[in-house]
Amino acid sequence: MTKIHELYQNEKEKRKEVLAQVNHIALTGDHWTSVNNNNYLGVTAHFISDTWELKSFALTILKTEERHFAEACKEQFLSVARKWDIEGKTKTIGTDSARNLVAAIRLTRYEHMNCVAHMVQRSVTVSLAESGFVNALAKARKVVGHFKHSPANAAELQAQQVSLGKKQEPLIQDVPTRWNSTLEMVKRVSRNKEAVIAALDNQDHKLVLPTAAEWEKLQRLETLLEPCRYVTELLGGEAYVSTQELPSLCHLRLKMEACDEDPAYVVRFKTKFKEDLASRQEQLNNAWLQIATVLDPRFKDLKCLPKIDREAVWTTLERMLQQESPRKTHDDGPSRKKISLLQMGSDSESEDEEVQPAIQRYRAEPTIKLEDCPLRWWASHSGAHEKLASLAHKYLATPATTFPCERLFSVAGHIVNKKRSALLSENVNKLVCLSNWLKDDEAQ
Repeated sequence: MTKIHELYQNEKEKRKEVLAQVNHIALTGDHWTSVNNNNYLGVTAHFISDTWELKSFALTILKTEERHFAEACKEQFLSVARKWDIEGKTKTIGTDSARNLVAAIRLTRYEHMNCVAHMVQRSVTVSLAESGFVNALAKARKVVGHFKHSPANAAELQAQQVSLGKKQEPLIQDVPTRWNSTLEMVKRVSRNKEAVIAALDNQDHKLVLPTAAEWEKLQRLETLLEPCRYVTELLGGEAYVSTQELPSLCHLRLKMEACDEDPAYVVRFKTKFKEDLASRQEQLNNAWLQIATVLDPRFKDLKCLPKIDREAVWTTLERMLQQESPRKTHDDGPSRKKISLLQMGSDSESEDEEVQPAIQRYRAEPTIKLEDCPLRWWASHSGAHEKLASLAHKYLATPATTFPCERLFSVAGHIVNKKRSALLSENVNKLVCLSNWLKDDEAQ
């Protein structure tokens, strides 16, 4: 443990030196309960380096003793920021939509960012409960459980898969807290439909199999849930810029448009999904997301927004540039009034007048392909758009989800297992952080 303590301190100092060189930092945070019923707050930091590389690492997994009221959660986040000397550099804190966390961040001076993946998955859950898929899913779960809970039944299924020339693969049971697990269950059951029916024909069972109409429902559900899985995984990445929430939500709305060929239960699902998603999107920090979208050269055409709203985003960006422009004080030189008198009759432009050409130059740049990296674009164009580059550092570093914290808790779950449940909280913090830090060093 002495070596672990020394290694932790050395690695922490390295990362504090890195953060000292950064101007804009985004945090994500969430709570986790260990196997021995201890509560922890996990916090990760995200930023863009001077070389336009997206960086992220764990800051802490802090044991919390008090109840998770908003005031207590606020103090926990602020204490982490103070310990890492990033109070003045932190711009956003991303959490899920839990009311206590939302209220906690509002008590701070930082911008709150909702986890978009949580939002999408909640809309899926609500839509499934109010559509015609409930009975078909219930029967599918019974079938999966029949083969998951019996090794003999599983072996019979594998034998049928071999005889039919199918890939040998077990069925998957969906779990309410595991995102996209319902889709994976439906895909696996549908793909092995023939093998499942053949295996059950050779057994004496009391299962009620899905009817032909319900098998069709499961296939349609797979088509409906696939875009949600795609968006959830796309926004959950840490190695690339994920500030594409508005384009992703626009993509989902287009996919959920009802057509004439859709049966009534599909129309109900799509309608409910769009309604629920729209109500949740109103709770997002849309002002921040709009600026992040316009600073992404892939989406700066703002096609994900209504036409009437696009010009307002550019106006807001122009106003932000004017505020970002350095203002001279009286001690630094002549007053602005004297400077303006000197500029009368000259061809030079004031700082405010230079903002509009900067915006126009950026707007004139062509959009890049969706698969291209926006940070590489900014690395090669930051000189031409110096004022906007500073804002890009600030806005493009914010992650779209709290996946980084979820991954941190997965590591913590392996460390604080039943045989190591007596680990001191400070040792848990050091082991989890070192696991995160050293893994990232090896990847580089």
